[in-house]
Amino acid sequence: MGWLDAASGYQVRLGENGRVHCRNGRGKQLASIPAAIKDDPQVVQLRQLAEWLARHAAECLSTVDGWMVRSLPVPTAVLTEAWADTAWSDALRDLVVTGHDGGDVETGFLRDAHPDRGLGLVTLDGDTVRVRPETVSIPHPVLLDDLAELREFGAELGVEQRVRQLFRQTFRRPADLPAGRTSIDDYSDGRFDQVNHVLSRCRTLGYPVRGGDAVYSAFEGGRTVEARYWIGAEYPEGEAWTGDLRWTADGAELPLTEVGPVAWSEGLRMASAVYSARVIEEAQVSA
Repeated sequence: MGWLDAASGYQVRLGENGRVHCRNGRGKQLASIPAAIKDDPQVVQLRQLAEWLARHAAECLSTVDGWMVRSLPVPTAVLTEAWADTAWSDALRDLVVTGHDGGDVETGFLRDAHPDRGLGLVTLDGDTVRVRPETVSIPHPVLLDDLAELREFGAELGVEQRVRQLFRQTFRRPADLPAGRTSIDDYSDGRFDQVNHVLSRCRTLGYPVRGGDAVYSAFEGGRTVEARYWIGAEYPEGEAWTGDLRWTADGAELPLTEVGPVAWSEGLRMASAVYSARVIEEAQVSA
């Protein structure tokens, strides 16, 4: 961005780091905005622009993460139109996508999207291909059969995914779950000094809390499935103990055998992340 004239001979511009930069009349860039121009219209507008760009980037990341978690088909036309916006391309670049191009299914790392040339993918064979499917999917990693190979090849390519896909923590549902069981207690009995502390942990991780449960909503199998992890509902200053993790759909608890792979993985990811912040008692060392 070019320099804009401000009061008292100063010039300002918005840097790539999202901060407003200033230089004096001699062209020397200053470490901070002088107090004399902190309320200058140019400075105020640039700060407002920086805030808007930050919100826009966060919204793009959240939207793409939603496409992935729901494994929603995304029209290729949407990707090719959005790619020119760096907030969108930064969120999409290097994600593994799958699309049907003619009779073939192509899977690869998304490197480019152009209205005329289509999508540019790097396949597991190391080939760069151009495809023009009508829609693509951004699979949740638990649905990728060749996840280990993709992780290895992605590391070799030096991919940097803004939306965590390949290196997202995943959990696969055991095949030997007992029929009729509706909850797991792997992350129970985690102690927090205060309910406030575990609530803060949930807010930091982005999980809403309803009725004493940390909640994650997944859309799978044509319905919304909620993973619900008990974190306590006593006084905010009171001690909290975590409880069972369970899944519900249409207000009813689901048998574990009916929980889909994405809802299962994301539910355990939520519970393990909250549980990891529990109070760890120091082991008593005997004399």
